[in-house]
Amino acid sequence: MSFVKLAVSVAIPLAVGFLGSLFTSQGLKEWYPALQKPSFTPPNWLFFPVWTVLFVLMGIAFYLVWQANFGGTRTIPYLYFLQLAANVLWSFFFFGLRNPALALVDILVLWVLILGNVLLFSRVSPVGSYLLLPYLGWVSLATLLNAAILKLN
Repeated sequence: MSFVKLAVSVAIPLAVGFLGSLFTSQGLKEWYPALQKPSFTPPNWLFFPVWTVLFVLMGIAFYLVWQANFGGTRTIPYLYFLQLAANVLWSFFFFGLRNPALALVDILVLWVLILGNVLLFSRVSPVGSYLLLPYLGWVSLATLLNAAILKLN
């Protein structure tokens, strides 16, 4: 077990989450409260702890496939970092630009990228793949929320 690889693997998605929060924090104060939201919208206080756990799980999942040398393929790290970029872009589009339509396009791409990671990770580390399933679930909910907010506003 490499503690350095584990620390780096967890730090990267947490840093991505922090970067996304820079866009989110401004929109949460000024814009998001005024939007019409669907009845299934989780309370605002829930988002930070859920995302923190999800980013840690993503990091552990990445560590597991990294330890296995990505199964000998370069596709895994590229796809993984691409989905991290799509994650940050969603925060930028939705909260930074205040553009739920563009954010919806991005989150649909993000969902496909996460599913791709789940499938690729499963070939190298089934446990790593399972650790991404809560992320896929939460982004599925976020996709529905994004679509509903777009429709309602």
